[in-house]
Amino acid sequence: MIRISLDLMGGDFGPQVVIPGAAKALERHPDISFVMYGLKEQCEPILEQFPKLKEKSVLHDCELAVRMDEKPSQALRRGRYVSSMWRSLEAVKTKDADVAVSAGNTGALMAMAKFCLRTMANIERPAIAAIWPTMRGESIVLDVGATIGADSQQLMDFALMGGAMARALFEIDRPTIGLLNVGVEEIKGQEEVKEAGRLLREANIDSLEYFGFVEGNDIGKGTVDVVVTEGFAGNIALKAAEGTARQIGEYLKAAMSRTLLAKIGYIFAKSAFDMLREKMDPSKVNGGVFLGLNGVVIKSHGGANAEGIASAIEVGYDMAKNGLNQKIENDLQKYHAKRLPPIGPEAA
Repeated sequence: MIRISLDLMGGDFGPQVVIPGAAKALERHPDISFVMYGLKEQCEPILEQFPKLKEKSVLHDCELAVRMDEKPSQALRRGRYVSSMWRSLEAVKTKDADVAVSAGNTGALMAMAKFCLRTMANIERPAIAAIWPTMRGESIVLDVGATIGADSQQLMDFALMGGAMARALFEIDRPTIGLLNVGVEEIKGQEEVKEAGRLLREANIDSLEYFGFVEGNDIGKGTVDVVVTEGFAGNIALKAAEGTARQIGEYLKAAMSRTLLAKIGYIFAKSAFDMLREKMDPSKVNGGVFLGLNGVVIKSHGGANAEGIASAIEVGYDMAKNGLNQKIENDLQKYHAKRLPPIGPEAA
């Protein structure tokens, strides 16, 4: 049984969408149980509409919900110990849940997660990893906004964590890793990125394969299983991709309704357009994973519908089921053991 800790008050729509999303996830994964946190007077009437979900859930009443526009510092001061967001994270810390899922304020969730769960040993900064649809299937991109900037060692840590996530999610023995850069040539890019490339080449890690530098267009191609970058560039890439998907959708919609002939053509090609819509639907790959913490935390898009919430829960389910954090800890331990100077007679 995988235990999911769920912040019912997160996102633009709160329990009205989060609870139906949990019901959808339970239908597809009957081995899930939920520990739910929210304002009871708002959540209980909605939960009553889903008897099967209610049977597999425990609802805890909370004092307040973190607002979507709150500053992280304010949310931490106001919501520590008492908010649905904090208590959903605390359930992971106390081992009452295997993973926490929230659609709430990203900055507040990261601040609370770092404060409540703390970062793993040898990890200076956590990262947010996004699952990215590509021409080959799916890839992982990190960091997409946890922190701005990263030095070469932090990029190396991101590569190790992203590789472990790829093994947990895609069941790949040796995922390929690429560093996002302005060109594929070794002489191009910032010094931190070039140094991170050197570290990855020399580390010769048996659990991942370093591909080299990749460019922005390689993300959509699926050139590598894991694309590593710092949070500023990663977040811009993510938002640009989301905006482009919407733009293409609007272009197609306008083109298909322009003339009578186009409308008739749409009828004949409807199945193909439905397939395209399915591929471009962000709810199908919803769920950013916070990596580098002593516990698994999944961030759902704030505007997600019930299907999107279900998708985020299922990402958390996969991460817990496949031992994400154990894989990360093992890879970090192996890498940092190689970096330590010899101790004892061999040191001489």
